[in-house]
Amino acid sequence: MRILVLGATGYVGSRLVPHLLDRGHDVVAASSSVPDPDRFGWDERVEAIRCDVTDEASVDAAVSDVDAVVYLVHSLQRSDFTDRDRLGAEHVAAAARHHRVRRLVYLSGLVPDVAEDELSAHIASRLEVERILLGASDDAAALRAGVVIGAGSTSFEIIRQIATLFVVQPVPTWMNRNVQPIAVSDVLRAIGEALEDDGPRGAVDIGGPDVITYPRLMRACSRGAGLSRLRLPAPLVPTSLVGLGAALATTAPFHTVTSLIESLHHDMVCRPGHTWVPRDGGHLLGLGEAIELATDPTYAGPEASLPSDPDWARPHRLLDALPLPATTRAAARLALHRVRTVLTDT
Repeated sequence: MRILVLGATGYVGSRLVPHLLDRGHDVVAASSSVPDPDRFGWDERVEAIRCDVTDEASVDAAVSDVDAVVYLVHSLQRSDFTDRDRLGAEHVAAAARHHRVRRLVYLSGLVPDVAEDELSAHIASRLEVERILLGASDDAAALRAGVVIGAGSTSFEIIRQIATLFVVQPVPTWMNRNVQPIAVSDVLRAIGEALEDDGPRGAVDIGGPDVITYPRLMRACSRGAGLSRLRLPAPLVPTSLVGLGAALATTAPFHTVTSLIESLHHDMVCRPGHTWVPRDGGHLLGLGEAIELATDPTYAGPEASLPSDPDWARPHRLLDALPLPATTRAAARLALHRVRTVLTDT
């Protein structure tokens, strides 16, 4: 098929494009600014275009000559992400209906089993976008994922950086919720299957084999880095304060961190009977195996860091080469990031 990947320069998109090429598809890689194929290591089989999903004409032109669309656009780095994501979804849904696109796949988020008015703004927005896109076609699929494990993944990097920076880590008691992470390579497999004519339809949950609490996930990240950390329960800590602290303690974009922190109040696990099972029968990567791949500097697969990942998520070669304690290295990396941000803004 000829597949349009909207959000191709993001974390999942940059890994999905070569995955689709390996499966024999033609790929149109789109983002709000024209992607640089050399930066991402794409060859001549990839057509790189500009497509701002908030621009109706741009979306219509991009969708006009493709068989399938993969929608990976999220605007969490902006404070007005809800309005922008709604508008983008409406434009893509309308174009997909008009041009009778065969398949439409959206990477959504796991939805906790609570009343909708209790959902965080982040999850509520994902659900709204999901409904808009699923309404475009009976052949549309929304793959709901929680924490995606892999170097450069926003959710994973936030957790990993926090789990690395502090030797003693206060953990709010309301974070003792279950989460079902999934390795990014399995996310790519699920999207690949969803693009097939006999692939999943509607809202389908995707998750790895392990269900753990957020504090245990933090422990798995620190152990994966060979570090020992002490975590202490911290009752009565407001979400806003945790969000601010996490945003200041990581290199991730501020609004992205604070939006994601709001989602930690509920269990984020797959629904029984609505969970993707690989059609090929292959096993799903366990949490420990996925973290090991994400932290292995010799590994070059989807879980590895890519040169095309944003600066805030990439390793710092000089700091990593210095014989520094892990906490010192993490603090220095954060300080350098803050300095670069100030210099860039000025």
